[in-house]
Amino acid sequence: MNLTLEPLTPTAFAPFGEVVQSDGADPVAINQGFAERYNGLANIDVSQAGGHVNVSLFTARPRPEPIAIQLMERHPLGSQLFMPIQNLDWLVLVCGDPRDRASYRAFRATGIQGVNYSRNVWHHPLLVLGQTCRFLVVDRAGPGHNLEEFALNAEQQFALEP
Repeated sequence: MNLTLEPLTPTAFAPFGEVVQSDGADPVAINQGFAERYNGLANIDVSQAGGHVNVSLFTARPRPEPIAIQLMERHPLGSQLFMPIQNLDWLVLVCGDPRDRASYRAFRATGIQGVNYSRNVWHHPLLVLGQTCRFLVVDRAGPGHNLEEFALNAEQQFALEP
């Protein structure tokens, strides 16, 4: 399967969640005018089954290219936000149904764009390009099982060429 990498835009990504970026947002001056705050960049959805917000730091290493796509995952009890800390491009792979090849979409995100996957959106684990990258992650912690993985069988697997 050949997927064309699309630029990550709010409109293109809307079926899967939100693009987290300050472009187009109105900043509020804070700290005596020495800083700006951008409010409301994502809707964090974590309250299902008694969950609460978890803020963490992920460090991701690049995978060998072409990238072997063998697994997709989703989180039924909460959204999951990834915001890169370095200004390095990275990849976002999502789908409507991991068994349906036509439902896959691949996006190239800039190092100043994050994503907030909506609850139950199938996505590939973190995909970074070229070098190790750190991400601020906001997701759900608490009771309940909030991770579903789908292992693609040999016929469903494919390679993603950045």
